[in-house]
Amino acid sequence: MKDLRLAIGFLTAFPVAPVGEARLGPSRAYFPLVGIALGGVLAGLDFAASQVLPPQVVGALLVAALLILTRALHTEGFLDACDGLFGAYSPSRRLEILRDTHVGAFAVIGGAALLLLKWSLLSGIPAEVRAALLAAFPCLSRFGMLSTMASFRYAREQGMGAAFQAGASWRQIALALVTAMAASGLLLGPAGLVLLAAAVAVSLGLGRWIAGMLGGMTGDTYGAVNEVAEVTVLLLGVALFSLFPDLYQTPLW
Repeated sequence: MKDLRLAIGFLTAFPVAPVGEARLGPSRAYFPLVGIALGGVLAGLDFAASQVLPPQVVGALLVAALLILTRALHTEGFLDACDGLFGAYSPSRRLEILRDTHVGAFAVIGGAALLLLKWSLLSGIPAEVRAALLAAFPCLSRFGMLSTMASFRYAREQGMGAAFQAGASWRQIALALVTAMAASGLLLGPAGLVLLAAAVAVSLGLGRWIAGMLGGMTGDTYGAVNEVAEVTVLLLGVALFSLFPDLYQTPLW
């Protein structure tokens, strides 16, 4: 399917389809499905590496693998968003900074905090839920990112982010939601739906704040939303399953 190939080509390092800047909207329906695939790769790597390496090293490998698998696409957006949102006081100047290829102090500080949080959380996932949460969190975060695409206007007239508004419809959101709900429920049980709701709530809250700062969203801020949603799902997941291990009840595991 062309739209699925476009989603894979854009969200991952696998060049299965050339990604231009025209009518990428329909590919949004497959964002959560691509997230499940990424999570499955992480879960497989985790299983293999955990046989011979300590948890802290495995966590670092998972962070590096996710960066490689996604070409650091979302992480780069997060870094640019840190500089743009915190480095100026007017929407026009913030948008100008977002286009700047240089890395500022806010990006360095934000990026260090982000990677440290991810490493700590990926190292600390409880063993009994580890494979399921690793498989699920990229899926839920990408639906969170998609929710901001559907809810807030694009701040620029042109750009890669604008291409995802071409051909967009609520049917794609519905298909993506069904995928995310099925994945979260089947992998993590009822608690998975709580994590999905948290990813959406945090994404929409962050999107509303960003849109107020910029007058809309940009491609970089979509990436920032994904990164924050990933950390949200991991943080809440680790906390929930550590405090309440009985929450992990699903017939597939």
